[in-house]
Formats: sequence, structure tokens, C-alpha cells
Amino acid sequence: MSRVSTDVTASAGAGGAARTNDLREVDLDQFLQLLISELQNQDPLDPMDNSEILGQIGQIRELIATNKLSDTLDSVLLGQNMTTASGLIGRRIQALSDTAEEVDGIVDRVTVDIDERDPNVRQLRVHVGDQTVHLNNIREVVAGNDS
Repeated sequence: MSRVSTDVTASAGAGGAARTNDLREVDLDQFLQLLISELQNQDPLDPMDNSEILGQIGQIRELIATNKLSDTLDSVLLGQNMTTASGLIGRRIQALSDTAEEVDGIVDRVTVDIDERDPNVRQLRVHVGDQTVHLNNIREVVAGNDS
């Protein structure tokens, strides 16, 4: 049997379709499955040497650390955006609404929308009356709350 490399064609999972992966596209579970498969299918007359195994374990650790860092940074960003959005309550803004209409009014609340496809993706929206505005679409914040 031949060795399995982490950058060759691999099963795409439940769909069973084959595609080419490199380590930037492989999540932790896929990487572990590839490593286990590689160890199970190695040639007993020419096994992987320890440095190869240690290198792959190092890659696993790096992947885990990167995922944890990404999650932490996402949480920090959400917190900063929530603080920014909350600070707009009672302030007059000029912005483009989610329906591409001009909005000029007082922010009365803030909501966090969770993506149905990926619950880790969250977007903040401020509300001016019945209009919703993505935080990125605010053009101007006026100092007072005078209309």
C-alpha cells in the first residue's frame, strides 16, 4: 500500500465526492481522519518515520491553536461591535437601510442576527423606527439626538 498525503485527493465527507484539499482548506476533523488513514495504510516494510509523524502532530496543534485564536478574535470583534452599536442608541444617524433606502433618524435598539447556515456568523443591526441598518452601512452619527 502507498502512503496517503495530506495534499492529495481526499474524500469530501458525507457527500462522497472527491476533491483536492490542501492544509488551508482541511478542518481539524478531516486532518485527523487523513492522519489516521495514513497511519493505517502505511507500508509495513517502509513505515513513516517519527519525524514525519511529529511534523503532522505539530500541524494538528497549529490548526487547533489557529482555530482557537480565530474564535477568540471573532468574540472580541463581536463585543467591540456590540459596544459601538449600543452606544448609538438615542443618537441620530444617517445610513443606508437593509432595503437600500436612505435612513435619517434616532437609533432605538440594536439586534444581533445569527446566520441560519452558520450559527457562528453574527451581524449587528441598529434600528431606526421600522428600518434596520447593518452597522457597516452607517454613514454619519450626529452628536445630539435632535432631528
